[in-house]
Amino acid sequence: MAFPQMVMAGFLPFSAIYVELYYIFASVWGHKVYIIWSILFIVYIILIIVTAFITVALTYFQLAVEDHRWWWRSFLCGGSTALFVYGYCFYYYYARSGMSGLMQTSFFFGYNLMVCPGFFLMLGTVGWRSSLLFVRRIYQVMG
Repeated sequence: MAFPQMVMAGFLPFSAIYVELYYIFASVWGHKVYIIWSILFIVYIILIIVTAFITVALTYFQLAVEDHRWWWRSFLCGGSTALFVYGYCFYYYYARSGMSGLMQTSFFFGYNLMVCPGFFLMLGTVGWRSSLLFVRRIYQVMG
């Protein structure tokens, strides 16, 4: 049951940042200037909120079936958006970038392979922390 939860938990926040990823990749790898920083900040806040809400909802469903081992699952569900971001790297490289050659391929996928684990840790922490606050709150109200 953990894998379908991770897929759902990763896809929903990814769908919130999908369009903005193109502009970020185009500015980093396509030498275009990114000028809409306020929109990027808003999308970042939306990403954090959606990740927190999805992870809390999945933690609630897990607790409702009396499975109390929510810690790692909330972390993995929160961070699974990074897997979709790395999958988007393949789409961007082959369909949109026009890059070719061994050096460009190794730089592109190598750098993204370094960024995505940080993204995983950041969103995993958001998911775990929001689930922790949720669980503390519901047991505080019950007890």
